[in-house]
Amino acid sequence: MPQVVLVNPLIPPNTGNIARTCAATGTELHLVGPLGFEISDRYLKRAGLDYWPYVKLHYHESLEAFKSAHQARGGRLLGFSVRGSCNYLDFHFQPNDWLLFGSETTGLPLDLTSACDVTLYIPMNEPNVRSLNLSVSVAVGLFEARRQLGL
Repeated sequence: MPQVVLVNPLIPPNTGNIARTCAATGTELHLVGPLGFEISDRYLKRAGLDYWPYVKLHYHESLEAFKSAHQARGGRLLGFSVRGSCNYLDFHFQPNDWLLFGSETTGLPLDLTSACDVTLYIPMNEPNVRSLNLSVSVAVGLFEARRQLGL
């Protein structure tokens, strides 16, 4: 099953909403620090409602710690970015993919983007809109992967 990775998320309600989506789908959620909030943040908890016991949460203190965890488990790193090279709808997802999303303000760090097997983008019609909300982007990418995999 694909896994969701948030690298340096900043806004607690976004991460809470993503955690709720992961809980509902049984998807593992990896948070890569530093975070822009504390895991105990009340806005994070409120957005995730009472679903936190169902979240398969992994916290990695640094990008290096995450890379070690990924290397131990294997699978492709798929970076989602407005500067991605492949439309996510044209991509063929695999069960062991890791879906990577960067912070709300800066996106994925360039060194991580270059380490990705592929960078994907979600097409938008309006050129004056810089990006979608992080929780929306995660849901769009995750549910397309799940659809393709018959989940």
